[in-house]
Amino acid sequence: MSTGAIPGAVGLAEEPRTAEPETFRQWAGLTARRYGPALGVYGAVKLIGFTVFMALLGWSGEYLTKNPRFGGGAHTWDVLGGWDGWWYQQVATQGYHPALVATAGGPWAYEQNSVAFFPLYPGLMRLVSTVTGLGPYGAGMLVSVLASFAAAAGIFAVTTRLAGRRAGVIAAAVWGLFPGSGAEWAVYSDSLFVALAAWACYFVMTGSWLAAGVTTFVAGLNRPTSAALVAALGVAALIALLRRRDGVLGPVTAVLIAPLGLAGYLAWASWKMGSWTSYFELQRGAWLHFFDYGAHTGKVLRGVLLGHHDYVFGYPTEDLIAVLLVFTLPVLLFLLVRLRPPLFLLVYTVVTIVLVLGSQQIFGNTSRYLLPCFPLFVPIAVALRRLSLPSLAAVLTVGAAASGWYAGYVLFELGIP
Repeated sequence: MSTGAIPGAVGLAEEPRTAEPETFRQWAGLTARRYGPALGVYGAVKLIGFTVFMALLGWSGEYLTKNPRFGGGAHTWDVLGGWDGWWYQQVATQGYHPALVATAGGPWAYEQNSVAFFPLYPGLMRLVSTVTGLGPYGAGMLVSVLASFAAAAGIFAVTTRLAGRRAGVIAAAVWGLFPGSGAEWAVYSDSLFVALAAWACYFVMTGSWLAAGVTTFVAGLNRPTSAALVAALGVAALIALLRRRDGVLGPVTAVLIAPLGLAGYLAWASWKMGSWTSYFELQRGAWLHFFDYGAHTGKVLRGVLLGHHDYVFGYPTEDLIAVLLVFTLPVLLFLLVRLRPPLFLLVYTVVTIVLVLGSQQIFGNTSRYLLPCFPLFVPIAVALRRLSLPSLAAVLTVGAAASGWYAGYVLFELGIP
């Protein structure tokens, strides 16, 4: 597998060798020097965007009139624990009560149930709450913020191997201002999943097969779209076996371990609800979320372009941003392919896009659902790394400020995140 062939790139394999750290203090120092710039820039970008987001919420004041469960509350920050965040807090405090309960809406209509939300994130919320004494909201925010920095570090590590350290720092910043990034600092599982996905990809790139398999297994306990990560790992392992590069045991073990988290939770949930298809029936009948081969996406694109909103989950501003993002995907994919990344990264990115755009869901949330496509940040970072430091700082600052609106306020106040 190639580590990329970008002119001027400095992959990790090409970095100067340094002495192995002998103590924890030395290891911590080396880690801080390596990841510090990326995490610092990411943190600065997020703070700017988050400040703008909170200011916009305060100026509108609309959160005061909404149900706390649906994006309201007594304070601006309460908005971050609504919608999906409310469900995660229910799981963290009360656990699951799997059931398919029919409603009067038709033969395939069911009551919404928390089993639709995977267990890793609420499980960590409960653990952190027990250890720290924080409530479920505070614990969820702490997990999300820390996971967002872990994701930034993983994106930096992957991008550095492909395009050099400067591009890696910029890619971490792009993660902080990409459309949908408002969910990174909220009671949502997005940051945790991207952290796991990025590090799983890094482990594959470095031939750490057991770590890659275990990380993918854990990611499968967090989001159903981990199927894209499982597929990518399978492709990477197959290539390694064909090239006889890393032996047999490592790649085969990774492939066997990787899908167990996703398959295990789906099997448990469906078994508890009565049949092997129950989880998917719940998603379709209670949440109107199911794979429809892109029919809903096509209807939304046609509706937005013609100025109509004759489709479910219509949110004009949110949908327009999502449509603009969808139009940029072919360009970003083309630019990514030109950088010649490892094939498994392309597989992971394309399968994720297919799962998102091929499903009926709240289309305005496409920007959030595509956050795991972090390889698309690489061509953006490669383009921005040509800027001088003052110009780059200006671009990232303006983008960060704007993201407070398009990546935060639009999602949480004008739509359903």
